[in-house]
Amino acid sequence: MTSRRILVVDNRDSFVFNLVEDLARLGADCTVVRGDMPPERLAGRCAEDRPDLVLLSPGPGRPESAGAMVPWLSGRPDVPVVGVCLGLQAMVVALGGKVGRAPEPVHGRATRVVHEGDGAFEGLSSPFRAGRYHSLVALRLPPELVATAWSLEGAAAEPLVMAVRHRTLPWVALQFHPESILSPEGPRILSNLLRSLP
Repeated sequence: MTSRRILVVDNRDSFVFNLVEDLARLGADCTVVRGDMPPERLAGRCAEDRPDLVLLSPGPGRPESAGAMVPWLSGRPDVPVVGVCLGLQAMVVALGGKVGRAPEPVHGRATRVVHEGDGAFEGLSSPFRAGRYHSLVALRLPPELVATAWSLEGAAAEPLVMAVRHRTLPWVALQFHPESILSPEGPRILSNLLRSLP
């Protein structure tokens, strides 16, 4: 696989540089920028750097108050985008979906995730275990997004969305943390993402 140039939008999460290290091990060349920049600056940075992929990192708080992500995504950029945790939530909100409190907060716990077996999850068993660190979840997906993985554990009466893909744009997002030690399949998922996105 040729080296991918990835623009990593850092939303002030302690996991960001774990993601960068994991991606570098897979041959990616990562440039990290702050997530609290104005959205037009992020758009300008993408136009200037021409990354192969933009990664929206995890971070604290609600997606609406997490800097550039939601307004930038609302413009539906056609660059490949991968969201992790807060990045998934930003994707949902930007496209008109709803994010709200999870039935129970999950911080530092591995849970079973079931999936459809394509894209990021190609070749993985279903279910697999993944590390979760969040108190917000996608409650309603916008029509442009399709759920591709779910968690069936915990206090939720219904399965919780753990991954989505856009119907027409090269966007994918994960609610769980593939870079966590609690996600043994994480490196394979990241490798699949790099390979499956244009």
